[in-house]
Amino acid sequence: VSGGSIILDGTDIYENPENILKLRGKKIGLIFQDPQTSLNPILTIGEQLIETIQTHLKLSTEEAKNKAINLLKEVGIKDAETRFNNYPHQFSGGMRQRVVISLALCCEPELLIADEPTTALDVLTQARIINLFKKLKKTGMTLLLISHDLSVLSEVAEKIGIMYGGKMVEFGNSSEIFQTPKHPYTIGLLESIPRIHGDKKPKFISGIPPNLLNVGEGCRFIDRCPEAMEKCKQSPPKINTESGYVLCWLYE
Repeated sequence: VSGGSIILDGTDIYENPENILKLRGKKIGLIFQDPQTSLNPILTIGEQLIETIQTHLKLSTEEAKNKAINLLKEVGIKDAETRFNNYPHQFSGGMRQRVVISLALCCEPELLIADEPTTALDVLTQARIINLFKKLKKTGMTLLLISHDLSVLSEVAEKIGIMYGGKMVEFGNSSEIFQTPKHPYTIGLLESIPRIHGDKKPKFISGIPPNLLNVGEGCRFIDRCPEAMEKCKQSPPKINTESGYVLCWLYE
């Protein structure tokens, strides 16, 4: 960690490194993008679930096993009682991803960070996981979803932050981002989505992302932006919008 802070319930969790061990898995659940490297290959799925559950919850082994099997069923693992005793290599990539999701949810965290959680899943399983996320949000759990899939975000997210080159360039309510996008990068993202109806063809953002080792002082999107001006070589201003903000000289 090179700098900054991470605030959870008003407390900077990096002020005391021991806080992270207590919070990770219990208050904070994490779904990694790559299920291949998220599971221990020498332990069964059941052993990994039980270990995580008993680390944070005062449950007997039998109670933890029942909770784990129910979680596997909830994410769509068929014959969960049998698959509970299988090893990760006996699952497909999509099924491993579902196991990773159940591991993240097993202690009912207050905050769930999901990094591309539906990437390896077919559309039916993806819909099932999205519905599960919606159900969990109703219980009061906060979901931080990291995704390039705008269709998933449109179904789940209440607020969206658009990042480019390591910076948040636009932030606001989901409805405002999709209906009245402000930043040229956000507009470009939405225009690149293929449409089922109409003759409008998708547009693609030309150029390549910036070198993050040498981004300069100005807007990081300047070399690819159709609206680029001389001012854009300066650090972009933070302009308030209806529900958030945008970093762009166009709205000075």
